[in-house]
Amino acid sequence: MQAPNPEYRAFIEAGFANAPFVSGNAIRLEDCGPGWCASSLVLEAHHTQQNGVAHGGLLATIADHTAGGAAATLLAPGSYALTAELKVSMLRAAKGEKLECRAQVIKPGRTLSFVEAEVYAIEGGRRELVAKASATMAVIAGK
Repeated sequence: MQAPNPEYRAFIEAGFANAPFVSGNAIRLEDCGPGWCASSLVLEAHHTQQNGVAHGGLLATIADHTAGGAAATLLAPGSYALTAELKVSMLRAAKGEKLECRAQVIKPGRTLSFVEAEVYAIEGGRRELVAKASATMAVIAGK
């Protein structure tokens, strides 16, 4: 895949830094390239449910924003991606020190892009798949 915007990296970095809900939950960009994006967060007590596992909304958020970042790597300058549809399957309880997410564009498009994301929990050096997401991203053309 080819990135039509040579400044896509700066655009994705800004998208993570300037989204208050994302940065407020300490979700950070790890890396990105044309058609993919990776993020992570250190799990803290305020990220968990009453039983000590990561809240499902947190898993959905990291998957959603990382999927949007992946879609955005393939957009023309001035355009952006918004979630049109998101499905998240929680595969097991997420607990540990850290969450990692990687999203990959499956089908880029002029008006809609389809992206898949996987969320992993890291505990004691062990990496375990805890959620899978599929997202349809609406491409909003720049002016």
